[in-house]
Amino acid sequence: MSVGEILDRARAGTESAMVSRVFGAPIERDGVTVVPVATVTGGGGGGGGSGTAATGEDSETPQGEGSGGGFGFSARPAGVYVIRNGDALWRPAVDVNRLAIGGQLVAIVALLVARSIVRRRRR
Repeated sequence: MSVGEILDRARAGTESAMVSRVFGAPIERDGVTVVPVATVTGGGGGGGGSGTAATGEDSETPQGEGSGGGFGFSARPAGVYVIRNGDALWRPAVDVNRLAIGGQLVAIVALLVARSIVRRRRR
C-alpha cells in the first residue's frame, strides 16, 4: 500500500468525525428541546518492517517484510442538554455498568477490611 493510499484512508476516516457525531439531532416536545451529546475518541497507528538478504541456497528469496495499520473511532453517550424556557441544563448520562463495578469494588474492600479486623482480634 502506498503512502498516498494510506493518507486517503486516513482522510476518509476523519471525515466521519464530525460535530454531528458528538451532538445528536435536537428533539423537541412540549416546548422542551433535548440535544444528545456523546464523547467521541479516535486513534490510529501503523507499522513497518524490514528484512535481511538471504544467503546460501535461498539467495534469490528475500527474507523478512511486514507492514500494518489501523484507524478507528469510539463513541459513548455523555448526556443531554435540556433547553426549557431559554434555560439550558446539563443532564449527564449514567453508566450503570460503571456504577455496578464501583459498588463491587467497594464491597470487596469492605470485606477485606472486615477480615483484617477479625484476624487482629483473634490474636
